[in-house]
Amino acid sequence: MAQPPLTILLASPRSFCAGVERAILIVEKALDNYGPPVYVRHEIVHNRFVVESLKAKGAVFVDELDEVPEDAPVVFSAHGVAKSVRAQAERRNLFVLDATCPLVSKVHSEAEHHFAVGRQIILIGHAGHPEVEGTMGQLPQGAVILVENLEQAKTVEVERADRLAFITQTTLAVNDVAKIIDELKRRFPSILAPKKGDICYATSNRQQAVKAIATVSDAMIVIGAPNSSNSMRLVEVAHQSGCDRALLVQRAADVDWGFLDGIERLGLTAGASAPDILVEELIDACRARYDVTLEEVTVTRENVHFNLPRALSA
Repeated sequence: MAQPPLTILLASPRSFCAGVERAILIVEKALDNYGPPVYVRHEIVHNRFVVESLKAKGAVFVDELDEVPEDAPVVFSAHGVAKSVRAQAERRNLFVLDATCPLVSKVHSEAEHHFAVGRQIILIGHAGHPEVEGTMGQLPQGAVILVENLEQAKTVEVERADRLAFITQTTLAVNDVAKIIDELKRRFPSILAPKKGDICYATSNRQQAVKAIATVSDAMIVIGAPNSSNSMRLVEVAHQSGCDRALLVQRAADVDWGFLDGIERLGLTAGASAPDILVEELIDACRARYDVTLEEVTVTRENVHFNLPRALSA
């Protein structure tokens, strides 16, 4: 019996970004250099497949530093940590390997600079996300006001509108953030913006790639984790770009194949913390059910590379 035809439009760029690759490599090289166990505070990146793969190699994931023995290396996740976490590590003389994405560290530096010169800071981001907690934790409580959406931007109160700056979480939806920024600038005309936008290149590129295929796809699948901000934003961008049937799955085994009934053109991408092997896995699962034609749609090419910590780069 002939299989029904399915054209898969494969978004590019997709999957790992340079910050995620660096974070995973830090854990792997620490395991090679020092042997297991290597402790990691929180998920190194928001992807279960990655976390389980590193666990199998000897990484131990913990919620807090008091779970880390004195003589073991500990890795801080790509999302960054508050200064209080670094201070705790110093008090215990822990050997820390910092996997914070350099683009997140850039936002931390911006926050510290604004605070040092007396500006109040608005952070556009999602409450409870590790990156937001780490960024707010760079400064004393109350120095940063969190704005999560356009409605909050319309009502947020500040102490001095003439001494105000904003920064953003790196993994937000570009269009949504632009609306929030426009509202903040309308209300506070002298608010200071980052010299270069805080949303990272990988987040922007993956969203642009989704936009390029969403309008011509009958459905869209985004591979990623439900706690991955950049992956969730890709689903939102697909919806906003006219693809009503868009969903997030962690891997092929999670797909409800009834979702694809009547579909002829499927858009496929993966968030920046999801490995490309999971994309290949889903394509193979499609080939078992459909006569697949694969078309890669490339909006840009990435060549960003971040160096490892000195302790691992020798």
